[in-house]
Formats: sequence, structure tokens, C-alpha cells
Amino acid sequence: MAEQRFRLPGRHSLFWRLAILLVGFCLLMIWLSWYWGRYIETQNAFLSPDARRVLNSYAAEAEQAWEVGKEQGVDDWLREVRQHESGWVGVIGSDLQSLGSLPLSDAQVQRLTFMRGVDWPMSRRQKTAPWLKIPFPRDASVGSLIIELPERFKPGRHALIWQMLTNVIIPALFTLLLCVGLYRLLIRPLNQLREHANAWRADRLSSGLSSQMTSRQDELGELNRAFDHMATRLQSTVTIQQQLLRDLSHELRTPLSRLRVACDTEQSLPELRERLGREVEGMRRLVDDTLHLAWLDAEREKLPDEDIQVQALWDMLVDNACFESCWPSRQLVCDLGSECWVRGHLNTLAQALENILRNAIRHSPPEGIVRLGGRLDGDGWLLWLEDQGGGVDDSDLERIFAPFIRLDGARPGDGGFGLGLSIARNSLRLQGGDMWAENTAQGLRMIMRLPAAEILAVT
Repeated sequence: MAEQRFRLPGRHSLFWRLAILLVGFCLLMIWLSWYWGRYIETQNAFLSPDARRVLNSYAAEAEQAWEVGKEQGVDDWLREVRQHESGWVGVIGSDLQSLGSLPLSDAQVQRLTFMRGVDWPMSRRQKTAPWLKIPFPRDASVGSLIIELPERFKPGRHALIWQMLTNVIIPALFTLLLCVGLYRLLIRPLNQLREHANAWRADRLSSGLSSQMTSRQDELGELNRAFDHMATRLQSTVTIQQQLLRDLSHELRTPLSRLRVACDTEQSLPELRERLGREVEGMRRLVDDTLHLAWLDAEREKLPDEDIQVQALWDMLVDNACFESCWPSRQLVCDLGSECWVRGHLNTLAQALENILRNAIRHSPPEGIVRLGGRLDGDGWLLWLEDQGGGVDDSDLERIFAPFIRLDGARPGDGGFGLGLSIARNSLRLQGGDMWAENTAQGLRMIMRLPAAEILAVT
């Protein structure tokens, strides 16, 4: 086998549009979480301009009190400030000694080694309020104001709002924009295609796709053109069949008229028989050729038969079903023994049984039981598969086998009662069997009839 090389999609491929959209979204989210997040975090770590203005004004007042009254002036000013500031406030000189009459305690001296400036970032993870050192505005070498940061000045009071905005609201808006882009790129063209498909299903085959849909150069454009071509072919087929019936009716009138005229004439018997034979043979060839032309695409060869043990087939399907649905095998019960052998085509029977097994699992509760049973009935086997999904309305027991039919209500379709059941029934009928449905007390029972294998006669 020749080695297949990886080929990049074409420049008009939908892959590049999706790649640009998703890469742009990822880069935008990275920028949001890194640059903007760090920016907001940094801004929330610094004191506000109003807080800096108030603290600097305190330092200016402390300097003025020292210049006017020395220790007594500082003591008076401290008493005034402490009336409306609950935290510790002090004034120290360049030698880290108090400029007031009250000396610093050992604990206060130790705290002086962990002071911050008003322009420094404040950690929100610190449990105690930080002490700030604010030098005198006119002569910083004389002294400084030491103040425990008031609670009202702590930064990050609106940090939760900014975090919600950065981590929730803005990403949600960007994700919504991404969804809008994906919708315009994928879903809206598919919805338009679905509307035209519904029109075609309603026999309005003349409803063609717009040039905007078929002129696209990506994969959706190819899909639109394929659907449009399919609609054209279907419309052409229907037109040909209708025209074929009209032509057949017209062509049959002529030999029938000649037959009537020949019967009314007084020709000799040999001439009449020869005339009738020629006209009947012409009509037979006309009908045979017409039916062959009309049903040529619908003809199917008979499927080869073989002996199939249902229990072994069930075990194989259960392994696949458990892997796909994550159901434990104990919930898929088989009451059939090794004596159950049927005659049919293995692949089509497996497909039919797999379709109804998947439907049973899909519509049964998570702890439900799906049970396969059967009995020998004359020269065939009656097999049934029971689920616990609640069943369907009696009026829909036959309707569920129609193609593209999906039920709602107590038993929603989810694709389980449409084409799959129709294929299952048709495949069984091709093998000489049949399929129908009936309700039970807990769910739906799918009944299959298949010819019994000849191995039964030997055993």
C-alpha cells in the first residue's frame, strides 16, 4: 500500500477560518488572564489618590506641630489625630526615636523595621494592617510620620468586583462572541441547508439553493453543491418517471387500438392470429423495457444465507454495546440457549440486532435491564428484545419503522426510531424475516421473526 502523505487543507478550506477564530480567541483569553489580570491586580494593590493625599497631609501637620511646639506640639497633635484614627499613630526622628514625650515600646520599635511607603503595593494576604512611614514634606531628615494604615484606606475593597469582571463577565462575553462567530460560520449555513432539505422532503424539489450558498469555496460550499445536485437529480428522476408513465400510456393506446381494429375486421384467421401475436409481443417488449428502465437502480441481489447462532452473535454485540454505552454486561440479559440457530445473512442480521439494541439502551434508564428472549415457532424463530423505556403510543407502533420518523413525548427519538429501525426491518425482510413492535408493562418489545437454521433437523 502506498504511503499516504499528510496534505494541508486548501486555502479556501473551512479549517483556516476555524483556526483563525479559535487561535484569536485563545490569544485573547491569554491576554485577558495575563496582562489585564496582572494590571487589575497591580492597580488594586496600591493606595488610592485620596488616601495618599490624606496621609501626606497628616505628615505635613505633624511636621508643623514639631516646628511650633516640639514635644508638646507633637503630643497635642497626636491626641487630636487619635480621636478619629483608631490605629496606632506616632512621630519619630531620624534616629527612630519618638519626637513626642512618650517613648516607643520594644514592640513598637520592632514594628519600625517592617514599614512601607505610601507608594508601595499593599499585600491583601497580610492579616494585620501595615505601618506606613511618611517623611516630613519639607525636611525628611528631621522626622517621619508613622501610622497604621486605616481600614478605610486599604486597597482592594472592590477586588471581588474586578475579579468577577475579569474572570467571569469578560470571558463570558468573549465566549459569546466566539459562539456567534461559530454560528455564523457553521450553524446558520446548516440551518439553511436543513430548511431546503425539509422542502425537498415535502416534494418541493424545485426549491433550489441560493447562489450565495453554492458559491462558497469551503467544505460547506461543496456540501451545498452536492445537495443541490442531488435535488436536481431527484427532480429529474421524478420528471422522467412521470414522463415515462405518460409515454407508456400513450404507446399502449396505439397497439390496443390496432388490436381493436383487427378484431373488428373480416381478416382470415391466420392473418388475424399473426396480427394479434405481433401486437401483443410489441406490447410485452414495451412493458418489459419500461419496467427495467424504471426499477434498474432499485434491484438488489438476494443475500447469501448461512447458519447463525444468536447467542454468540449477542455476546459479540453486548461487548460493543457495553464499550459504547458504559453499561455493565449484567444489565444486558440473554435468555436464549445455544440451541437457537437461525438462517440469514450474518452482517445484516448483526446490523439489525445492533440497531434495536442501541435503541433499547438509549431509551432505558441507567439501571434498566435489556432482555433478549425467543422461542421456536414452526419453521422459524420468534426473537424479542425488551427494554424499560416506557414504550410508545399504540398509534405509533407501526409509524416508528417509517424512515426519518422521530417520536417525542414519553419516548423522544434522539435518532433512535428513524432510519435505524427502518433499516433493521428491511434487512430482516431481505432475509425472509420480519419485524414489528408492541408495548409491555415497562417498555417496548421489538419482535423479530427469522427462518430456523437447518442444523435443527440434524440435531
